[in-house]
Amino acid sequence: MKENGQPEKWKMALLTWLCIYPLINILFALLMPHIGHLHNLLKTLILTLILVPLMGLLLGLLQKRYKNWLQH
Repeated sequence: MKENGQPEKWKMALLTWLCIYPLINILFALLMPHIGHLHNLLKTLILTLILVPLMGLLLGLLQKRYKNWLQH
């Protein structure tokens, strides 16, 4: 942990990736059969409109779950 009490950046980056990677794969599997025919910009818009709020919730849960690891 840094002197200011914040977790190391690499730990937060890893935790963020561990949250985003499975979410993206799950969303692709669930959404692409329904939105695959749309323009890429629209597919990205739909995906991120769902992904960002989910990531916010799940990342908070992961931070609580791995609090000890983040602090050391």
